[in-house]
Amino acid sequence: MAESFAFAIADRVLGKLGPALIQEVGLAWGVKTELEELNDTLSTIRAVLLDAEEKQATSHQLRDWLGKLKDGFYDAEDIVDEFEYEALRQKVVASGSFKTKVCSFFSSPKSLAFNLKMGHRVKKIRGRLDKIAADKSKFNLIEAVANTPVVLSKRERTHSFVRASDVIGRDDDKENIVGLLMQPSDTENVSVIPIVGIGGLGKTTLAGLVYNDERVVGQFSTKIWVCVSDEFDIEKLIKKILKEIRKGDESYSDSSMEQLQNHLRNALDGEKFLLVLDDVWNTDREKWLKLKDLLVDGANGSKILVTTRKKSTASIMGTFPMQELKDLSHDDCLSLFVKCAFKDGEDKQYPTLLKIGDQIVEKCAGVPLAVRSLGSLLYSKRGERDWVSIRDSEIWELEQNEDGIMAALRLSYYDLPYHLKQCFALCSLFPKDHKIANLELISIWMAQGLIQSSGQNARMEDIGERYINELLSRSFFQDVRQIPGGLYTFKMHDLVHDLAMFFAQPECLTLNFHSKYIPKRVQHVAISDTDWPKEESEALRFLEKLNNVHTIYFQIENVAPRSESFVKACILRFKCIRILDLQDSNFEALPNSIGSLKHLRFLDLSGNKRIKKLPNSIYGEAEGQEDIQSFGSLQILLVINLPQLEALPRWLLHGPTSNTLHHLKISKCSNLKALPTNGLQKLTSLKKLEIKGCPELIKRCKPKTGEDWQKIAHIPEIYFDGREIASSTK
Repeated sequence: MAESFAFAIADRVLGKLGPALIQEVGLAWGVKTELEELNDTLSTIRAVLLDAEEKQATSHQLRDWLGKLKDGFYDAEDIVDEFEYEALRQKVVASGSFKTKVCSFFSSPKSLAFNLKMGHRVKKIRGRLDKIAADKSKFNLIEAVANTPVVLSKRERTHSFVRASDVIGRDDDKENIVGLLMQPSDTENVSVIPIVGIGGLGKTTLAGLVYNDERVVGQFSTKIWVCVSDEFDIEKLIKKILKEIRKGDESYSDSSMEQLQNHLRNALDGEKFLLVLDDVWNTDREKWLKLKDLLVDGANGSKILVTTRKKSTASIMGTFPMQELKDLSHDDCLSLFVKCAFKDGEDKQYPTLLKIGDQIVEKCAGVPLAVRSLGSLLYSKRGERDWVSIRDSEIWELEQNEDGIMAALRLSYYDLPYHLKQCFALCSLFPKDHKIANLELISIWMAQGLIQSSGQNARMEDIGERYINELLSRSFFQDVRQIPGGLYTFKMHDLVHDLAMFFAQPECLTLNFHSKYIPKRVQHVAISDTDWPKEESEALRFLEKLNNVHTIYFQIENVAPRSESFVKACILRFKCIRILDLQDSNFEALPNSIGSLKHLRFLDLSGNKRIKKLPNSIYGEAEGQEDIQSFGSLQILLVINLPQLEALPRWLLHGPTSNTLHHLKISKCSNLKALPTNGLQKLTSLKKLEIKGCPELIKRCKPKTGEDWQKIAHIPEIYFDGREIASSTK
């Protein structure tokens, strides 16, 4: 259903293919007419895309047509990005920023060949799109105007926090479970209480209320919360439990199963603990007993609280009778809806809307997630027509069991502004229950070109924050947690995650090295394996199944490429990749050829503890000569936990990177004691520099007095150990 954001892609390409680029690039490479014709084709198709996206749910042919268009749009975007790259490279060469033997690339035979090749590519993609567009008459599509860009509802970001005062209708359930947790056990040290109910009833919310209740906090010396989700992998669960107990201070990535079991037994020995296992699906009794045997050394009175949708799971695990959550009453649902859809007391001003809202609540069938989702959707809408369209939508008639997606969630997704649909869908790359950091997500959106400039000199990061706030206000995100440095994390409800996965497919997929069927249209790949293949050839065979990938992301901590050969294969195969996640990798050198990734915008090198230096010369040029092919689009570079790194590479300060990089983070690089001799002044686009856990480097960069301060004083945002350097010191 990734076809639902074909309009957003077309709009993005047209935004890049503006008059300035057509004039500058078109004249320079003799393709002005071709680019103008491509622009006309895209504009004509875009006019009917919104209507097509709205009608596709009931037409397989229309979905297929949109899919073909979307593939063409992506290829067009790659071509436009390549023109942008070459234009930037020309400017850099003209400015003399390179130490290069290349005197005039753009008048050379190589440049003429490039002109011919790119002219042919533009004609080919335009012809392909024209051919597809010719079929639009079959679908009786009408031209439609896009909904307005995101405008924030006037409510606080923490609306999606689950506070006790925000939970309605679960007081009796909460008191019952708290009572069970307080009970002593006469038969065994560890007792298990299962909470059972369909998706969206609030099992996790209820468990969270109980978990944070003052009476419960005082009852247990150790409290642990672990999300299990689809796979009941004992080794993975042990690592999660240990990480919670040790507060993430230790890594168990190299521990054997026997060592992990001993660590867990020792950690719980004699401790009265409360363990929450959230979202369990396992029905294999043997697996459960193997895990339970590792937990029985806790003190008498220890408890395990399980949330699950499956009664069979509750039967296998529970020692107490299952606590079955019922649907919320209509009155409780209406109270929750009013709380989400109106400001305090505002509902009294809109009796007609309240009556329609009551009818909408009836359709939610007592499921709080559905009520909250639609209430949040309608919060900023006061037109009767908007409320009636939700009440009378044909979506309610779709059978949920066709794909497991709740009608209320579908309606919430369809109501999103077109540019937020793709932003939300990309969140499916994160694993369920993942704590998404705001800046992490914004960086990914930026790297994929999903953040639209407001035209008012607003920072892309600020626009990204507005996107997150809008998704929070619509209840797509929840469980906000503030973290040091003015940052925060949030999660997606598992059903909302399912929604993102549904609308992202087949473009965004979570795969493993054993995946047999991989759609040709996949663009963004999250790798979910808990272990790297023992044979490197297995990982390389997996890459051979992929084609024009834009994102490689590893979901599991400490699972990452272990050899240079995997990275080289990615570089060779995915020329249009935008995001490359190499954190926690295990190789000594970054391949020189990585500079050929001219579209790469986000590079994460975190946790590469063996790397001593990043290549000064990339794309195979001799030492001391930076090739003009080097990184032409890199925006974000994360250099974190590289303890052996001694110096930053020269290509960072020369070539196209100097005009594109806007965020550089250096953290826990204890051997990096100074900045390059020429400083960072040549990084003209650098807006944000973060240095953390590098005491010698921070000392040299101390405002006004540090030896390296003048090398960075021009950068608008500077953070040392999470603390922003006051503007008055600059």
